[in-house]
Amino acid sequence: MGGEGGPTTTVAATLLALQQNPLLSVILVGDEREILASVPSLEAFSGRYDIVHTPNTFFDTEKPATILRSGHDTSLYRCVEIHQQGRASAVVSAGNTGALLLLGRHLLKNVVGVELPAIVATLPNIRSQALLLDVGANLACSPRQLEQFAIMGAVLARKQFGVDPKVALLNVGAEDYKGTAIIQDSARLLESQSLVNFTGFVEANSVFEGQAEVIVCDGFVGNVMIKASAGAVNAFISQLSRSFASTEESDVREVYTRLDPQRFNGATLLGLQGNIVKSHGNADIFGFSCAIQQAFNEQRDEIPSLIEEAIARVASKADR
Repeated sequence: MGGEGGPTTTVAATLLALQQNPLLSVILVGDEREILASVPSLEAFSGRYDIVHTPNTFFDTEKPATILRSGHDTSLYRCVEIHQQGRASAVVSAGNTGALLLLGRHLLKNVVGVELPAIVATLPNIRSQALLLDVGANLACSPRQLEQFAIMGAVLARKQFGVDPKVALLNVGAEDYKGTAIIQDSARLLESQSLVNFTGFVEANSVFEGQAEVIVCDGFVGNVMIKASAGAVNAFISQLSRSFASTEESDVREVYTRLDPQRFNGATLLGLQGNIVKSHGNADIFGFSCAIQQAFNEQRDEIPSLIEEAIARVASKADR
């Protein structure tokens, strides 16, 4: 029920995801009448979807904390609860981000040893892609928490990209002496951390050069970074499309396909004992379907279990 398009977008995206992934089955949580009316052809996938009728909706305009007190009968709460009960392997929502994060921590709980979950987003770069975390869950973080973000991001990147990822801290300069005390202390922790391939600092203007597969920062900086980059890409594509002749439209289309922010829609709530992917509210049908596939991949790869193993290794090393 979330997002600017509501069921018109999310249910159509679900149909697209079902078409593309024969192993996928889904539970649609929300107003049954609206769900069925939005995409009548959904019935063609009978047996691969269920509907949990939940007429009440938690809106973006509501304060996130109220969902724990008075939002138990909303589709957002019910969705995470279904995951908690083991009836679904992952959750995808374009609803209220703060409420979704609170529900994840309240119902699913953090992975053992993880102090704070982080929201991780995917960014394109000139080589491939990179993970950026945190992008909004935690506006201020300690060095130990940033270290944990680096470990969790590395776990996800190994599965998502199939490489031993380089990890960098986002900073105001690449020089060793630059940055706040928190950034400097975080660097010292990561330099002695055997679970990550720490490469030092990276500046915002170098993020898209492919210097690292995992970029670590606090949620305030990350949120500004992800939104500024998406806006820049959209402006670039718009100007590029206007400047090319119609005979070269295929070239523009290829560039747009590689950089289209909708391809990278879906921010994982990393560090929870479960799989939650947050779709951007303005995602289109293709974008929301990408978030669904991302959630499928992460539950298949058992990311929470891998993170728990990695964090436990760090704790064991610290105890010795």
